[in-house]
Amino acid sequence: MKQNSSRLMPRKSIILAAGAALSMLSLVAHPDVADARAGGGMSMGSRGSRTYSAPAPSQTAPFGATPFQRTMTPRQEAPGYGARAPYGAGAGMAMARPRHPFMSGFMGGLIGAGLFGMVFGHGMFSSGMGGGGFLGLLIQLALIFFLVRWAIRRFSNRAGGTGGPVASPFGATGPAAPQQGGPQSVGVAITGADYQAFQQAVINIQTAWSQQNVDAMRHMATPEMVSYFNNQLTELASRGVRNVVSDVHFERGDLVESWRENGADYATVAMQYSMIDITTDMTGRVLEGDPSNRTTVTELWTFVRAAGLGTWLLSAIQQTPRR
Repeated sequence: MKQNSSRLMPRKSIILAAGAALSMLSLVAHPDVADARAGGGMSMGSRGSRTYSAPAPSQTAPFGATPFQRTMTPRQEAPGYGARAPYGAGAGMAMARPRHPFMSGFMGGLIGAGLFGMVFGHGMFSSGMGGGGFLGLLIQLALIFFLVRWAIRRFSNRAGGTGGPVASPFGATGPAAPQQGGPQSVGVAITGADYQAFQQAVINIQTAWSQQNVDAMRHMATPEMVSYFNNQLTELASRGVRNVVSDVHFERGDLVESWRENGADYATVAMQYSMIDITTDMTGRVLEGDPSNRTTVTELWTFVRAAGLGTWLLSAIQQTPRR
């Protein structure tokens, strides 16, 4: 009997070692375990008619978001794609403001009438003040400077109320200005209570994810997003690992855009939050992550609800480009 026991011990050790090796190989074969939080570090879900349009940049996410890797929205059936810049337009292009046609003509007129006139010695007011002299040149330059500055301020203030992202820190008590989208969407004002709901959703969804509570997620996200979460949890379980996200802290965030279409309100918000993100085997042994160091991520979350009422549901998570 003793001999049989001594023979079984090495076999048991070999089996345990093989199991550990398989777990490590699983992690190597699936490097996304390191981003195993809810969403798995992927861009997934739907943003209505803006699913295939790049979200506008914001203070929290100045480089926008990556295109969707998983979505149930067919490209040909989602209207209004041309209303916003497509993916791949670049951060500089997205941040640039279009030129005002009047400003272009105004500046051209000043340059044509004044600066070119100075070069040839007669200037804009040569008939009345002797523009050929040095003093006349200085006076003309000063007049052009003040006229240009006045025009820029005037037309920038007029343009400021339409289009472009409105940065609204979470926790603000007043409503944010509505965002205007394509011809089939209208702006939606986002209130302080909405921001609080978005912030709490990050904590609640990550908690339900760690508890593998798919039923709870059905009250927080759209059926599409719940199906993705469920598939991810099943995949982790098939590899014999489990992801645990804890101590979620919201760091900062702002509104990217909000709109209404087809009887539903949408809001895309950029959110930066930190957490303890670890992946363990079924015995609780940590395989990935550090229980004593926090991980900080920046993502764009899109929420949807019935127009003007109801609970916000998570409809998309998008990653920010890594620079």
